[in-house]
Amino acid sequence: MIEVLVVVGPGLVADAGLLEEIAAREFAAAAVSGTLVHARDASDVLSLLSAREGAGCAVVLPGPSAEVRSLIGRDLGAVVWVDIERADGVTAGKGAAHLHGRGIGGLGWGIRHAVHRVRHPSRRIAYGPLPEQWGELYLPDAEQPPVVMLVHGGYWRSIWAADIMGPLCADLAGRGLAVWNLEYRRPDLHGWDATTADVAAGLAALATALPSDALPSDALPSDALPPDALRPDALPPDALPPGALSPGADGTAALDLTRVAVVGHSAGAQLALRAVADAAAGGAFPAGGARAAAGGASAAGGAQAAAGEVWPAGGARVAAGGAYPASGARAAAGEDGAGGGVRVVMAVSLAGVLDLVEGDRRWVGTGAVGAALGGRAPEGRVEPPYADASPLLRLPLRVRQLVVQGAADDLDLVDFSRRYARAAEQAGDEVTYLEMPGDHFDVINPATPIWQATARALVEDPASRG
Repeated sequence: MIEVLVVVGPGLVADAGLLEEIAAREFAAAAVSGTLVHARDASDVLSLLSAREGAGCAVVLPGPSAEVRSLIGRDLGAVVWVDIERADGVTAGKGAAHLHGRGIGGLGWGIRHAVHRVRHPSRRIAYGPLPEQWGELYLPDAEQPPVVMLVHGGYWRSIWAADIMGPLCADLAGRGLAVWNLEYRRPDLHGWDATTADVAAGLAALATALPSDALPSDALPSDALPPDALRPDALPPDALPPGALSPGADGTAALDLTRVAVVGHSAGAQLALRAVADAAAGGAFPAGGARAAAGGASAAGGAQAAAGEVWPAGGARVAAGGAYPASGARAAAGEDGAGGGVRVVMAVSLAGVLDLVEGDRRWVGTGAVGAALGGRAPEGRVEPPYADASPLLRLPLRVRQLVVQGAADDLDLVDFSRRYARAAEQAGDEVTYLEMPGDHFDVINPATPIWQATARALVEDPASRG
C-alpha cells in the first residue's frame, strides 16, 4: 500500500483539526495509508522527508517560514509542495511539483496528485524553454496508439494547472490511448498571446516528442538542444528537452499522429478549439517561445532563434512563416503523417466556455473572460482578440466534434454548449452533443456516467475512424 506523508510547516495559518479531516478523507478515498505531521522547522521537514519509505510519497504545506520555503527548489525527490495561498513564480526542484492558490482545499488536490504520480508515472517533456512549457506523456500498453491531447481549464488563471486532468490521463491510457497532458502559460501572468502560442506549440510538439523504448526516460542526448534556442539550465525541473524522445530505432513513430483528438475542459475547451480552428485555417504557426528573426520582437517572451527561423516546439525548426500543419490534412513530410505533423480528427469540449463575447457580457467566472483577453467584449462589431479566440466565431472547424455538458453546471455554460453545437452543425461540421446529469467537474471525473460516455466516444472515434 502507498504511504503518504503530509508535512505541515511551522506558522501555517490553518485549523489543525480541519487539516486532519481533509487528509483522512483523501487517504480513505485513495485507499492509501497516510500520516500528517507538524514540523517544527526546516531541519525537521528535511528529516521527515529523508525518513520516507521507498514506495511512499510526500505532500508539504511549507507555510510562511523562509527557511522551509527555501527547500521547495531543492532536489528532494517527488514531493508535492502545496501553498494554500497564491504564490506565483515558485519553481519546485527536480521531480517535485508545486500547487498554489486553492485555499485549504489545496491539501486535498496535493494528496490526490501525489498518489496519482506514484500510481501512474508519466514522462514530462518540454516543448519550450520556459518553466510552464511542458506536457506529460502517458503511454498505453499498445503499439502506435491514437493520441488525446488534454488542455486543462481554470478560467485561464495560474492557480489551476495540469494536475487537475491527472485522473483522465490514467483513465484514457487504460483504454489504450496515448495522452499528452499540456501545461501552458496563463494570461494572468503572461498575457493572452503567450497562452495562445503555448497551446498551439504544445499541439505541434507531438510531431517531435515521440517516445523510444531504446531511450531511458532520464537520458539527455547531447544533440537534443537546438543551438541558440535552448539552454539546459532553462528547462523546467525534471523535464526532458525537446527532441529527447525520438522515433524508434526502426524509424517508425511510437504514436499514431494521424489520429489525434484535442480535448479541453472549461476555459481549456476554448483554448483547445481555438488551436484546432487556427490549424484548420492553415495560418502561420505562432512562435511559442522563439523570436521570428534575430532582434525581432518575441510575442511569447521566449528564447531567440537563429535569424529567419522560428522554433515552434520539440527542438524542430521550420522556416519563418511556415505553414502550420492543417487539421485533417497530413503533413508534407510524410504521407502517413508520422514524423511530419499532427492530424487532428476530433475536437472535444468538456463544459467549455465557447462564446467569449457573451461570456464576458454575462461576467462568467467573475470577469474571467475580459481579464484573460485584456479587455471587455465590444458592443458592436467583434474584433480580435475576441473574434480570433471565441470558438463560436471560428466555425466551421472542419473536424468532428463532441460537445459535452453537465446539466447541473452553470446555466450559462449549458447555454453556450447548446448554442455552439447547433451553430457548428449549421456551419457544416459533424457534431455530437452530449448532455447528461452532472456538474462542472463531473465531466472530468472518471467515475461518472458522463465521463464514461465521453471516454467511449474518444476510444471509438480516433481509434476507428482516423
